[in-house]
Amino acid sequence: MTLVGKQFPNIEIDAMDEMGDTFKLNIRKQAIENKKKVLLFWYPKDFTFVCPTELHAFQDALSKFEDRNTLVIGASCDTPEVHFAWLNTHKNEGGIEGVTYPILSDTNRNLSNRLGILDIVSEIYDEESDTMIYEGSNVTYRATYLIDEEGKVFHESVNDMPLGRNVKEFLRLIDAYTHVQENGEVCPANWEEGKEAMQANRTGVAEYLSH
Repeated sequence: MTLVGKQFPNIEIDAMDEMGDTFKLNIRKQAIENKKKVLLFWYPKDFTFVCPTELHAFQDALSKFEDRNTLVIGASCDTPEVHFAWLNTHKNEGGIEGVTYPILSDTNRNLSNRLGILDIVSEIYDEESDTMIYEGSNVTYRATYLIDEEGKVFHESVNDMPLGRNVKEFLRLIDAYTHVQENGEVCPANWEEGKEAMQANRTGVAEYLSH
C-alpha cells in the first residue's frame, strides 16, 4: 500500500550522527518541527558493496539538498555499533568515513516493517520451537521516501538490492514538488528547474504540447 499523499508513520527510532552519538529520531516530527522536507533512504546492509557508493553519492550532493531546504537521512537495520564502525572505515576500504547526515538504526524493524520494505518472502510459525521462521534476508530493499514540511509523503520508490539509485532524480523531484507548492502549476514529463510547467487543465496541456 502506497504512502504517497499520506502522513509518514509517527515512529521514533534510534539514530547516529557522524560523531558516533546516538539519539532518538522521528522522521515526521523532523519535517514538521524544522519546516523542512526530508529525504529518507534505506539501504540493505553496512559493509556491503553498492551501499557505500550510495551513501557517498548522497553526501556529495548534501549541499544541494540543503539548498532545497531538505534533510537527508540514511537508514538500515544495522546496530548503532556497526554504523559507528562503518563511519570510521576509510572510503578506500569500503567505509563511509566523511558522511555527516544521520543514519537510522532500525534494529527491531518497527519502522521498516510498517513501511513494508523488508525482504521477507514468507513467514512460517514453527510450533516445536515456538518461533517464526523467515524466508528472505529480513533486511530492507533500497527504498526512498520524500516527505514535505507537513510530514506528508510526496514520493516513494523501491529498488531491488543490486540496483543503486540516481541521486539527481531526487533533486529533480524536490524541485518539481517545490514548484507545484509555490506556483500551483503541474510539472510534465522530464521537467527540470527552469523549464516550462503547465496549468492542470486542457488548455494548459494544449499550450504546453504546442511549443
